[in-house]
Amino acid sequence: MPPSSDNGPRRTLLLTGASRGIGHATVKRFSAAGWRVITCSRHPFPENCPWEAGPEDHIQVDLSSPENTAEAIEEIKRRLPDGQLNALVNNAAISPKAEGGKRLSAIGTDIKVWQHVFQVNFFAPIMLARGLIDQLKVGHGSVVNVTSIAGSRVHPFAGAAYATSKAALASLTREMAADFGPLGIRVNAIAPGEIDTAILSPGTEKIVEQQIPMHRLGTPDEVAKIIYVLCTETSSYVHGAEIHINGGQHV
Repeated sequence: MPPSSDNGPRRTLLLTGASRGIGHATVKRFSAAGWRVITCSRHPFPENCPWEAGPEDHIQVDLSSPENTAEAIEEIKRRLPDGQLNALVNNAAISPKAEGGKRLSAIGTDIKVWQHVFQVNFFAPIMLARGLIDQLKVGHGSVVNVTSIAGSRVHPFAGAAYATSKAALASLTREMAADFGPLGIRVNAIAPGEIDTAILSPGTEKIVEQQIPMHRLGTPDEVAKIIYVLCTETSSYVHGAEIHINGGQHV
């Protein structure tokens, strides 16, 4: 691993889904540690950006489009003049709902919705990692895929397409660990449970009371801290793991 940003060259993180929740907290965590954070989202760079960054560190991309994702990868390379990327965090994801915010079942989900969800949640992460493999190799990089507790159990709010895309991403993490590891690139996943963000579904309080031994929601920063650890020397021998961040909800 390269030296830390405190006493060596500045490290660079590429983060998808940075505008809110876990992504927003991750930007703040890495920025506070001196990292350069390149963000990717469907939206243009926000003028009221809450961290020290500019348009040169933001890339507008529609991850549901393979063509646009491929174009974004080339743009990312152009913004890495030293050809080095130290971390890639695949956080962006979509979770469509049925009418009234209800769960979309395996029966009720249109095939086009399945394809849309898998393109963003599953195919975009491997496209980014493969497309930037040379830069990650130079940077002795770390890849963190954000999966979900819904990937390992039927969830009352997460739809079937979302849940299965996250299960596939967990499996992909293992495959990537086997293939990227010999290149000096570590690959891990985190599986958050109920995290206190703006997209919580009504009824989450019942899950907290009945299913989470710690009897509280997690915070975005608690997730961001684990992402940070997985991208630094502290976790130098952690590889191919999926870390559950859910207050014991999975037990």
